[in-house]
Amino acid sequence: MSRTKVKIYDTTLRDGTQAEGVSFSLLNKVEIAQELDKLGLDYIEGGWPGSNPKDIEFFKKIRKVSFRTSKIAAFGSTRKPDKKVDSDSNVRALLEAETDVVTLFGKSWVFHVEKALKTDKEENLRMIEDSVNFFKRKGKEVVFDAEHFFDGYKANSQYALKTLEVARDAGADCLVLCDSNGGSMPFEVEKIIDEVKDRIEVSLGIHAHNDAGMAVANSIVAAKKNINHIQGTINGYGERCGNADLCLVIPNLNLKLGIDCISRQKLKSLTRLSHLVNELANLIPNDHQPYVGRSAFAHKGGIHVSAISRDRKTYEHIDPTLVGNKRRILISELAGKSNIIYKLKEKKLGLEGKKSFSKRITNRIKELENQGYEFEGAEGSFELLVKKASGSYKKLFDLERFRVTVEKRDDGKLISEATIKLRVKGKLMHTVAEGNGPVNALDNALRKALEQEYPNLHQMHLADYKVRILDTKAATRAKTRVLIESSDGEDRWSTVGVSPNIIEASWEALLDSIEYKLLKHS
Repeated sequence: MSRTKVKIYDTTLRDGTQAEGVSFSLLNKVEIAQELDKLGLDYIEGGWPGSNPKDIEFFKKIRKVSFRTSKIAAFGSTRKPDKKVDSDSNVRALLEAETDVVTLFGKSWVFHVEKALKTDKEENLRMIEDSVNFFKRKGKEVVFDAEHFFDGYKANSQYALKTLEVARDAGADCLVLCDSNGGSMPFEVEKIIDEVKDRIEVSLGIHAHNDAGMAVANSIVAAKKNINHIQGTINGYGERCGNADLCLVIPNLNLKLGIDCISRQKLKSLTRLSHLVNELANLIPNDHQPYVGRSAFAHKGGIHVSAISRDRKTYEHIDPTLVGNKRRILISELAGKSNIIYKLKEKKLGLEGKKSFSKRITNRIKELENQGYEFEGAEGSFELLVKKASGSYKKLFDLERFRVTVEKRDDGKLISEATIKLRVKGKLMHTVAEGNGPVNALDNALRKALEQEYPNLHQMHLADYKVRILDTKAATRAKTRVLIESSDGEDRWSTVGVSPNIIEASWEALLDSIEYKLLKHS
Protein backbone atom coordinates (compact mmCIF):
# COMPACT_ATOMS: atom_id res chain seq x y z
CA MET A 1 0.00 0.00 0.00
CA SER A 2 1.42 3.38 -1.03
CA ARG A 3 1.78 6.24 1.42
CA THR A 4 3.04 9.85 1.48
CA LYS A 5 5.84 10.51 -0.97
CA VAL A 6 9.42 10.47 0.31
CA LYS A 7 11.55 13.17 -1.25
CA ILE A 8 14.93 12.02 -2.55
CA TYR A 9 17.84 14.44 -2.16
CA ASP A 10 20.92 13.53 -4.19
CA THR A 11 24.35 14.73 -3.08
CA THR A 12 26.50 12.84 -5.63
CA LEU A 13 27.87 16.11 -7.02
CA ARG A 14 28.99 17.34 -3.59
CA ASP A 15 29.34 14.62 -0.95
CA GLY A 16 29.94 11.98 -3.63
CA THR A 17 32.95 13.85 -5.02
CA GLN A 18 34.58 13.64 -1.59
CA ALA A 19 35.14 9.92 -2.17
CA GLU A 20 38.72 8.87 -2.80
CA GLY A 21 39.31 8.52 -6.54
CA VAL A 22 36.14 10.37 -7.61
CA SER A 23 36.41 13.57 -9.62
CA PHE A 24 33.95 15.03 -12.10
CA SER A 25 34.62 17.71 -14.67
CA LEU A 26 32.26 20.66 -14.92
CA LEU A 27 30.57 19.10 -17.96
CA ASN A 28 30.32 15.75 -16.14
CA LYS A 29 28.49 17.46 -13.28
CA VAL A 30 26.02 19.14 -15.62
CA GLU A 31 25.36 15.85 -17.45
CA ILE A 32 24.81 13.94 -14.20
CA ALA A 33 22.46 16.66 -12.92
CA GLN A 34 20.36 16.35 -16.08
CA GLU A 35 20.24 12.55 -15.74
CA LEU A 36 19.20 12.80 -12.08
CA ASP A 37 16.38 15.11 -13.14
CA LYS A 38 15.26 12.53 -15.75
CA LEU A 39 15.19 9.92 -12.96
CA GLY A 40 12.71 12.17 -11.17
CA LEU A 41 14.64 13.09 -8.01
CA ASP A 42 13.41 15.99 -5.92
CA TYR A 43 16.69 17.71 -5.04
CA ILE A 44 20.17 17.79 -6.58
CA GLU A 45 22.91 19.23 -4.42
CA GLY A 46 25.26 20.86 -6.93
CA GLY A 47 28.23 21.54 -4.67
CA TRP A 48 29.69 23.95 -2.15
CA PRO A 49 30.12 27.30 -3.94
CA GLY A 50 32.41 28.67 -1.25
CA SER A 51 34.91 25.83 -1.50
CA ASN A 52 36.28 25.77 -5.08
CA PRO A 53 36.08 27.53 -8.48
CA LYS A 54 34.53 24.51 -10.27
CA ASP A 55 31.44 24.60 -8.05
CA ILE A 56 31.09 28.35 -8.58
CA GLU A 57 31.16 27.75 -12.35
CA PHE A 58 28.68 24.88 -12.02
CA PHE A 59 26.06 27.11 -10.42
CA LYS A 60 26.55 29.73 -13.15
CA LYS A 61 26.17 27.13 -15.89
CA ILE A 62 23.27 25.24 -14.35
CA ARG A 63 21.09 28.37 -14.27
CA LYS A 64 20.75 28.05 -18.06
CA VAL A 65 19.51 24.44 -17.83
CA SER A 66 15.81 23.64 -17.47
CA PHE A 67 14.80 20.96 -14.95
CA ARG A 68 11.45 19.21 -14.98
CA THR A 69 11.33 17.66 -11.49
CA SER A 70 14.51 18.50 -9.55
CA LYS A 71 15.43 21.57 -7.54
CA ILE A 72 19.11 22.54 -7.45
CA ALA A 73 20.53 23.10 -3.95
CA ALA A 74 23.70 24.92 -2.94
CA PHE A 75 25.45 23.52 0.15
CA GLY A 76 27.43 25.39 2.78
CA SER A 77 28.00 26.02 6.46
CA THR A 78 26.36 28.34 8.92
CA ARG A 79 28.20 31.60 9.52
CA LYS A 80 31.56 31.47 11.26
CA PRO A 81 31.77 32.11 15.04
CA ASP A 82 31.67 35.78 16.01
CA LYS A 83 31.01 36.96 12.44
CA LYS A 84 28.05 38.90 11.08
CA VAL A 85 25.98 36.68 8.84
CA ASP A 86 25.66 39.15 5.97
CA SER A 87 29.43 39.66 5.74
CA ASP A 88 30.42 35.98 6.04
CA SER A 89 32.20 34.91 2.84
CA ASN A 90 30.66 31.40 2.76
CA VAL A 91 27.18 32.78 3.27
CA ARG A 92 27.73 35.33 0.47
CA ALA A 93 28.94 32.57 -1.88
CA LEU A 94 25.78 30.56 -1.16
CA LEU A 95 23.66 33.59 -1.94
CA GLU A 96 25.55 34.26 -5.18
CA ALA A 97 24.85 30.70 -6.36
CA GLU A 98 21.27 31.92 -6.94
CA THR A 99 19.58 28.59 -6.19
CA ASP A 100 16.05 28.28 -4.87
CA VAL A 101 17.24 25.85 -2.22
CA VAL A 102 20.07 26.37 0.26
CA THR A 103 21.32 23.53 2.46
CA LEU A 104 23.10 24.68 5.60
CA PHE A 105 25.00 22.38 7.90
CA GLY A 106 25.46 23.23 11.55
CA LYS A 107 26.92 21.44 14.54
CA SER A 108 24.64 19.46 16.86
CA TRP A 109 27.34 17.66 18.86
CA VAL A 110 28.88 19.63 21.73
CA PHE A 111 32.20 17.84 21.17
CA HIS A 112 32.39 19.32 17.64
CA VAL A 113 31.23 22.74 18.75
CA GLU A 114 34.10 22.98 21.23
CA LYS A 115 36.82 21.05 19.34
CA ALA A 116 36.17 21.84 15.66
CA LEU A 117 34.49 25.27 15.83
CA LYS A 118 36.37 26.31 19.00
CA THR A 119 33.37 28.22 20.26
CA ASP A 120 30.70 27.78 22.93
CA LYS A 121 27.28 26.17 22.78
CA GLU A 122 25.31 29.41 22.83
CA GLU A 123 27.29 30.98 19.98
CA ASN A 124 26.72 27.83 17.90
CA LEU A 125 22.96 28.20 18.41
CA ARG A 126 23.15 31.85 17.34
CA MET A 127 25.12 30.81 14.23
CA ILE A 128 22.35 28.40 13.27
CA GLU A 129 19.58 30.91 13.96
CA ASP A 130 21.25 33.80 12.11
CA SER A 131 22.13 31.71 9.04
CA VAL A 132 18.74 30.04 8.61
CA ASN A 133 16.92 33.29 9.23
CA PHE A 134 19.15 35.16 6.71
CA PHE A 135 18.27 32.80 3.85
CA LYS A 136 14.58 32.64 4.77
CA ARG A 137 14.46 36.44 4.55
CA LYS A 138 15.98 36.09 1.07
CA GLY A 139 13.07 33.84 0.06
CA LYS A 140 15.04 30.56 -0.05
CA GLU A 141 13.87 27.07 0.80
CA VAL A 142 16.24 26.08 3.61
CA VAL A 143 17.32 22.54 4.43
CA PHE A 144 19.20 22.34 7.73
CA ASP A 145 21.67 19.45 8.01
CA ALA A 146 22.20 18.78 11.72
CA GLU A 147 25.75 17.45 11.40
CA HIS A 148 26.74 14.56 13.72
CA PHE A 149 23.19 14.57 15.08
CA PHE A 150 23.04 10.93 16.23
CA ASP A 151 26.43 11.10 17.97
CA GLY A 152 25.47 14.45 19.44
CA TYR A 153 22.15 13.09 20.67
CA LYS A 154 23.82 10.13 22.38
CA ALA A 155 26.24 12.50 24.15
CA ASN A 156 23.80 15.31 25.05
CA SER A 157 20.26 14.79 23.79
CA GLN A 158 18.95 18.11 25.11
CA TYR A 159 21.53 20.17 23.23
CA ALA A 160 21.17 18.18 20.00
CA LEU A 161 17.40 18.74 20.13
CA LYS A 162 17.94 22.43 20.87
CA THR A 163 19.88 22.86 17.60
CA LEU A 164 16.86 21.46 15.74
CA GLU A 165 14.43 23.69 17.61
CA VAL A 166 16.50 26.80 16.87
CA ALA A 167 16.67 25.94 13.14
CA ARG A 168 12.92 25.21 13.11
CA ASP A 169 12.04 28.47 14.83
CA ALA A 170 14.29 30.39 12.41
CA GLY A 171 12.17 29.00 9.55
CA ALA A 172 14.03 25.92 8.23
CA ASP A 173 11.79 23.91 5.89
CA CYS A 174 13.40 20.54 6.62
CA LEU A 175 15.63 19.34 9.46
CA VAL A 176 18.01 16.56 8.41
CA LEU A 177 19.39 14.19 11.04
CA CYS A 178 22.95 13.33 9.99
CA ASP A 179 24.89 10.22 10.95
CA SER A 180 28.09 11.96 9.85
CA ASN A 181 30.50 9.37 11.28
CA GLY A 182 28.37 6.52 9.96
CA GLY A 183 28.58 4.48 13.15
CA SER A 184 24.96 4.34 14.32
CA MET A 185 22.99 1.10 14.34
CA PRO A 186 19.45 0.84 12.94
CA PHE A 187 17.91 0.19 16.38
CA GLU A 188 19.59 3.39 17.67
CA VAL A 189 18.39 5.41 14.69
CA GLU A 190 14.84 4.12 15.17
CA LYS A 191 14.78 4.97 18.88
CA ILE A 192 16.26 8.45 18.43
CA ILE A 193 13.87 9.31 15.57
CA ASP A 194 10.92 8.36 17.79
CA GLU A 195 12.19 10.67 20.53
CA VAL A 196 12.86 13.53 18.07
CA LYS A 197 9.35 13.23 16.63
CA ASP A 198 7.91 13.69 20.13
CA ARG A 199 9.53 17.16 20.25
CA ILE A 200 9.81 18.29 16.62
CA GLU A 201 6.88 18.45 14.20
CA VAL A 202 8.52 20.03 11.14
CA SER A 203 9.55 17.92 8.12
CA LEU A 204 12.48 15.61 9.01
CA GLY A 205 15.18 14.02 6.85
CA ILE A 206 18.13 11.65 7.20
CA HIS A 207 21.69 11.76 5.85
CA ALA A 208 23.48 8.47 6.56
CA HIS A 209 27.14 7.56 6.06
CA ASN A 210 28.25 3.96 5.60
CA ASP A 211 31.21 3.49 7.96
CA ALA A 212 29.48 0.61 9.75
CA GLY A 213 27.80 -0.66 6.56
CA MET A 214 24.42 0.60 7.80
CA ALA A 215 23.71 3.66 5.62
CA VAL A 216 21.01 2.02 3.50
CA ALA A 217 19.50 0.18 6.48
CA ASN A 218 19.38 3.38 8.54
CA SER A 219 17.74 5.23 5.63
CA ILE A 220 15.10 2.51 5.27
CA VAL A 221 14.44 2.51 9.03
CA ALA A 222 13.98 6.29 8.85
CA ALA A 223 11.50 5.94 5.99
CA LYS A 224 9.55 3.37 8.02
CA LYS A 225 9.34 5.96 10.80
CA ASN A 226 7.75 8.42 8.34
CA ILE A 227 10.87 10.50 7.70
CA ASN A 228 9.97 12.08 4.36
CA HIS A 229 13.35 13.36 3.07
CA ILE A 230 16.25 10.96 2.38
CA GLN A 231 19.71 12.01 1.25
CA GLY A 232 22.24 9.82 -0.52
CA THR A 233 24.44 9.40 -3.59
CA ILE A 234 24.40 7.32 -6.76
CA ASN A 235 26.44 4.14 -6.15
CA GLY A 236 27.00 5.21 -2.54
CA TYR A 237 29.97 7.47 -3.35
CA GLY A 238 31.15 9.62 -0.47
CA GLU A 239 33.74 10.41 2.19
CA ARG A 240 35.55 7.37 3.66
CA CYS A 241 33.14 4.42 3.19
CA GLY A 242 30.55 6.46 1.37
CA ASN A 243 26.94 7.55 1.76
CA ALA A 244 23.61 5.76 1.55
CA ASP A 245 23.48 4.28 -1.96
CA LEU A 246 20.41 5.65 -3.73
CA CYS A 247 20.60 2.76 -6.20
CA LEU A 248 19.59 0.59 -3.24
CA VAL A 249 17.48 3.05 -1.25
CA ILE A 250 15.14 3.97 -4.12
CA PRO A 251 14.16 0.43 -5.23
CA ASN A 252 13.84 -0.70 -1.61
CA LEU A 253 11.43 2.16 -0.91
CA ASN A 254 9.53 1.69 -4.15
CA LEU A 255 9.41 -2.09 -4.54
CA LYS A 256 9.68 -3.38 -0.97
CA LEU A 257 7.88 -0.76 1.12
CA GLY A 258 5.43 0.62 -1.44
CA ILE A 259 6.68 4.14 -0.70
CA ASP A 260 6.38 6.62 -3.55
CA CYS A 261 9.68 8.32 -4.40
CA ILE A 262 10.03 8.02 -8.20
CA SER A 263 7.71 6.47 -10.77
CA ARG A 264 7.94 2.77 -11.70
CA GLN A 265 8.61 3.79 -15.31
CA LYS A 266 11.60 5.98 -14.33
CA LEU A 267 12.88 3.25 -12.00
CA LYS A 268 13.74 1.27 -15.15
CA SER A 269 16.54 3.75 -15.93
CA LEU A 270 18.30 3.16 -12.58
CA THR A 271 20.82 0.58 -13.82
CA ARG A 272 21.79 2.72 -16.82
CA LEU A 273 22.27 5.78 -14.58
CA SER A 274 24.41 3.81 -12.11
CA HIS A 275 26.71 2.66 -14.92
CA LEU A 276 26.86 6.15 -16.47
CA VAL A 277 27.98 7.73 -13.18
CA ASN A 278 30.63 5.02 -12.78
CA GLU A 279 31.82 5.72 -16.31
CA LEU A 280 32.04 9.49 -15.75
CA ALA A 281 33.84 8.92 -12.45
CA ASN A 282 36.26 6.60 -14.31
CA LEU A 283 35.58 3.85 -11.77
CA ILE A 284 35.08 0.14 -12.41
CA PRO A 285 31.44 -0.72 -11.63
CA ASN A 286 30.79 -3.02 -8.69
CA ASP A 287 29.38 -6.10 -10.43
CA HIS A 288 27.94 -7.36 -7.14
CA GLN A 289 26.06 -4.15 -6.30
CA PRO A 290 22.47 -5.11 -5.41
CA TYR A 291 19.76 -4.27 -7.95
CA VAL A 292 22.01 -2.58 -10.56
CA GLY A 293 25.21 -4.68 -10.58
CA ARG A 294 26.02 -6.90 -13.54
CA SER A 295 25.96 -9.95 -11.25
CA ALA A 296 22.85 -8.94 -9.29
CA PHE A 297 20.72 -11.37 -11.31
CA ALA A 298 23.46 -13.73 -12.55
CA HIS A 299 22.98 -17.46 -11.98
CA LYS A 300 25.84 -19.95 -12.11
CA GLY A 301 24.97 -23.11 -10.13
CA GLY A 302 23.11 -25.73 -12.16
CA ILE A 303 20.45 -26.28 -9.47
CA HIS A 304 19.72 -22.54 -9.38
CA VAL A 305 19.39 -22.30 -13.15
CA SER A 306 17.12 -25.35 -13.27
CA ALA A 307 14.81 -23.68 -10.74
CA ILE A 308 14.96 -20.27 -12.45
CA SER A 309 13.93 -21.92 -15.72
CA ARG A 310 10.71 -23.03 -14.02
CA ASP A 311 9.97 -19.84 -12.08
CA ARG A 312 12.22 -16.79 -11.64
CA LYS A 313 10.96 -16.25 -8.08
CA THR A 314 12.91 -19.31 -6.92
CA TYR A 315 16.17 -17.32 -6.89
CA GLU A 316 15.26 -13.71 -7.78
CA HIS A 317 13.72 -11.35 -5.25
CA ILE A 318 12.40 -9.01 -8.00
CA ASP A 319 12.06 -8.99 -11.77
CA PRO A 320 15.39 -7.45 -12.92
CA THR A 321 13.69 -5.43 -15.66
CA LEU A 322 11.95 -3.31 -12.97
CA VAL A 323 15.29 -1.56 -12.35
CA GLY A 324 16.54 -1.79 -15.93
CA ASN A 325 18.80 -4.78 -15.26
CA LYS A 326 18.71 -8.24 -16.85
CA ARG A 327 19.05 -11.90 -15.94
CA ARG A 328 22.32 -13.62 -16.87
CA ILE A 329 22.96 -17.35 -16.96
CA LEU A 330 26.65 -18.13 -16.56
CA ILE A 331 28.52 -20.96 -18.24
CA SER A 332 31.29 -22.53 -16.15
CA GLU A 333 32.58 -25.77 -14.67
CA LEU A 334 29.81 -25.45 -12.07
CA ALA A 335 27.16 -25.41 -14.79
CA GLY A 336 24.70 -28.23 -15.19
CA LYS A 337 22.71 -29.11 -18.27
CA SER A 338 20.11 -26.54 -17.20
CA ASN A 339 22.61 -23.72 -17.76
CA ILE A 340 23.43 -24.98 -21.24
CA ILE A 341 19.80 -25.55 -22.21
CA TYR A 342 18.86 -22.06 -20.94
CA LYS A 343 21.76 -20.51 -22.84
CA LEU A 344 20.98 -22.38 -26.07
CA LYS A 345 17.39 -21.19 -25.83
CA GLU A 346 18.46 -17.62 -25.08
CA LYS A 347 20.82 -17.61 -28.08
CA LYS A 348 18.08 -19.16 -30.29
CA LEU A 349 20.47 -21.80 -31.60
CA GLY A 350 17.70 -24.41 -31.90
CA LEU A 351 19.56 -27.05 -29.94
CA GLU A 352 18.00 -26.81 -26.49
CA GLY A 353 15.82 -29.88 -27.06
CA LYS A 354 18.77 -32.20 -27.74
CA LYS A 355 19.68 -33.55 -24.29
CA SER A 356 22.65 -35.65 -25.45
CA PHE A 357 24.13 -32.58 -27.16
CA SER A 358 23.65 -30.45 -24.02
CA LYS A 359 25.44 -33.09 -21.95
CA ARG A 360 28.32 -33.24 -24.46
CA ILE A 361 28.74 -29.45 -24.42
CA THR A 362 28.61 -29.38 -20.61
CA ASN A 363 31.38 -31.96 -20.38
CA ARG A 364 33.48 -30.15 -23.00
CA ILE A 365 33.18 -26.84 -21.10
CA LYS A 366 34.30 -28.53 -17.89
CA GLU A 367 37.34 -29.97 -19.70
CA LEU A 368 38.27 -26.59 -21.16
CA GLU A 369 37.79 -24.73 -17.86
CA ASN A 370 40.12 -27.26 -16.27
CA GLN A 371 42.71 -26.11 -18.81
CA GLY A 372 42.19 -22.46 -17.82
CA TYR A 373 39.38 -21.28 -20.10
CA GLU A 374 36.55 -19.29 -18.61
CA PHE A 375 33.23 -19.02 -20.43
CA GLU A 376 31.10 -17.10 -17.94
CA GLY A 377 32.75 -13.93 -19.24
CA ALA A 378 33.21 -15.12 -22.83
CA GLU A 379 29.81 -15.75 -24.36
CA GLY A 380 31.12 -15.17 -27.89
CA SER A 381 33.54 -18.09 -27.53
CA PHE A 382 30.76 -20.20 -26.01
CA GLU A 383 28.52 -19.64 -29.02
CA LEU A 384 31.33 -20.56 -31.43
CA LEU A 385 32.05 -23.68 -29.38
CA VAL A 386 28.39 -24.73 -29.67
CA LYS A 387 28.33 -24.12 -33.44
CA LYS A 388 31.51 -26.15 -33.95
CA ALA A 389 30.18 -29.03 -31.84
CA SER A 390 26.81 -29.05 -33.61
CA GLY A 391 28.25 -28.99 -37.13
CA SER A 392 26.66 -25.64 -37.97
CA TYR A 393 29.99 -23.81 -37.91
CA LYS A 394 31.09 -22.53 -41.30
CA LYS A 395 34.78 -21.76 -41.65
CA LEU A 396 35.20 -18.37 -43.29
CA PHE A 397 38.98 -18.36 -43.78
CA ASP A 398 42.07 -20.53 -43.20
CA LEU A 399 45.21 -19.26 -41.47
CA GLU A 400 48.47 -20.41 -43.00
CA ARG A 401 50.78 -18.54 -40.66
CA PHE A 402 51.41 -15.31 -38.78
CA ARG A 403 54.50 -13.61 -37.43
CA VAL A 404 54.83 -10.75 -34.94
CA THR A 405 57.97 -8.68 -34.35
CA VAL A 406 58.69 -5.99 -31.80
CA GLU A 407 61.45 -3.54 -32.63
CA LYS A 408 62.93 -0.76 -30.53
CA ARG A 409 64.43 1.81 -32.88
CA ASP A 410 67.32 4.16 -32.21
CA ASP A 411 64.89 7.09 -31.93
CA GLY A 412 63.39 5.37 -28.85
CA LYS A 413 60.14 4.31 -30.53
CA LEU A 414 58.84 0.78 -29.97
CA ILE A 415 57.17 -0.60 -33.09
CA SER A 416 55.11 -3.81 -33.36
CA GLU A 417 54.60 -5.36 -36.79
CA ALA A 418 52.43 -8.36 -37.73
CA THR A 419 52.51 -10.40 -40.93
CA ILE A 420 49.58 -12.68 -41.72
CA LYS A 421 49.06 -15.17 -44.54
CA LEU A 422 45.59 -16.70 -44.92
CA ARG A 423 43.12 -17.97 -47.52
CA VAL A 424 39.75 -16.23 -47.90
CA LYS A 425 37.26 -17.77 -50.33
CA GLY A 426 40.09 -19.44 -52.22
CA LYS A 427 42.24 -16.32 -52.41
CA LEU A 428 45.65 -16.15 -50.73
CA MET A 429 45.92 -12.94 -48.70
CA HIS A 430 49.30 -11.78 -47.39
CA THR A 431 49.20 -8.61 -45.29
CA VAL A 432 51.50 -6.61 -43.06
CA ALA A 433 50.42 -4.01 -40.47
CA GLU A 434 51.90 -2.05 -37.61
CA GLY A 435 50.31 -1.37 -34.23
CA ASN A 436 51.01 0.17 -30.84
CA GLY A 437 51.51 -3.36 -29.50
CA PRO A 438 51.67 -6.92 -30.85
CA VAL A 439 47.94 -7.59 -30.35
CA ASN A 440 46.96 -4.32 -32.02
CA ALA A 441 49.31 -5.13 -34.93
CA LEU A 442 47.74 -8.60 -35.32
CA ASP A 443 44.26 -7.08 -35.21
CA ASN A 444 45.19 -4.53 -37.91
CA ALA A 445 46.80 -7.16 -40.17
CA LEU A 446 43.87 -9.56 -39.82
CA ARG A 447 41.33 -6.87 -40.65
CA LYS A 448 43.41 -5.75 -43.62
CA ALA A 449 43.27 -9.29 -45.00
CA LEU A 450 39.55 -9.76 -44.41
CA GLU A 451 37.84 -6.40 -44.96
CA GLN A 452 37.88 -6.69 -48.75
CA GLU A 453 35.63 -9.77 -48.56
CA TYR A 454 33.88 -8.82 -45.30
CA PRO A 455 33.44 -5.01 -45.32
CA ASN A 456 31.18 -5.02 -42.23
CA LEU A 457 34.31 -5.71 -40.13
CA HIS A 458 35.02 -1.97 -40.12
CA GLN A 459 32.02 -1.54 -37.76
CA MET A 460 33.81 -3.60 -35.09
CA HIS A 461 36.34 -2.45 -32.54
CA LEU A 462 38.04 -3.92 -29.47
CA ALA A 463 36.43 -2.42 -26.37
CA ASP A 464 38.50 -4.10 -23.65
CA TYR A 465 41.51 -6.41 -23.26
CA LYS A 466 42.24 -8.29 -20.04
CA VAL A 467 45.14 -10.60 -19.17
CA ARG A 468 45.14 -13.06 -16.27
CA ILE A 469 48.16 -15.14 -15.20
CA LEU A 470 46.72 -18.52 -14.19
CA ASP A 471 49.67 -19.91 -12.23
CA THR A 472 51.76 -17.14 -10.72
CA LYS A 473 54.27 -19.62 -9.25
CA ALA A 474 55.29 -20.62 -12.77
CA ALA A 475 56.49 -17.03 -13.33
CA THR A 476 57.22 -16.34 -17.03
CA ARG A 477 56.33 -19.96 -17.94
CA ALA A 478 52.79 -19.55 -16.61
CA LYS A 479 49.65 -20.09 -18.63
CA THR A 480 47.93 -16.87 -19.62
CA ARG A 481 44.22 -16.27 -20.13
CA VAL A 482 43.19 -13.37 -22.36
CA LEU A 483 39.65 -11.98 -22.47
CA ILE A 484 38.77 -9.61 -25.30
CA GLU A 485 35.55 -7.59 -25.35
CA SER A 486 34.42 -6.31 -28.74
CA SER A 487 31.62 -4.06 -29.99
CA ASP A 488 30.06 -3.12 -33.30
CA GLY A 489 27.84 -0.34 -31.97
CA GLU A 490 24.82 -2.65 -31.69
CA ASP A 491 26.16 -5.61 -29.74
CA ARG A 492 28.98 -6.39 -27.32
CA TRP A 493 30.59 -9.82 -26.98
CA SER A 494 33.55 -11.35 -25.19
CA THR A 495 35.94 -14.09 -26.26
CA VAL A 496 38.69 -16.05 -24.52
CA GLY A 497 42.08 -17.53 -25.35
CA VAL A 498 44.49 -19.57 -23.19
CA SER A 499 48.14 -20.43 -23.81
CA PRO A 500 51.56 -20.29 -22.10
CA ASN A 501 52.35 -17.78 -24.90
CA ILE A 502 50.50 -14.47 -24.40
CA ILE A 503 50.58 -13.73 -28.15
CA GLU A 504 48.93 -17.08 -28.95
CA ALA A 505 46.32 -16.59 -26.21
CA SER A 506 45.59 -13.11 -27.58
CA TRP A 507 45.40 -14.44 -31.15
CA GLU A 508 42.92 -17.14 -30.10
CA ALA A 509 40.64 -14.61 -28.39
CA LEU A 510 41.02 -12.16 -31.29
CA LEU A 511 40.20 -14.86 -33.85
CA ASP A 512 37.05 -15.86 -31.95
CA SER A 513 36.02 -12.22 -31.76
CA ILE A 514 36.38 -11.69 -35.52
CA GLU A 515 34.66 -14.99 -36.36
CA TYR A 516 31.75 -14.19 -34.01
CA LYS A 517 31.19 -10.89 -35.83
CA LEU A 518 31.41 -12.46 -39.31
CA LEU A 519 29.15 -15.41 -38.49
CA LYS A 520 26.60 -13.06 -36.94
CA HIS A 521 26.17 -11.41 -40.35
CA SER A 522 26.76 -14.43 -42.62
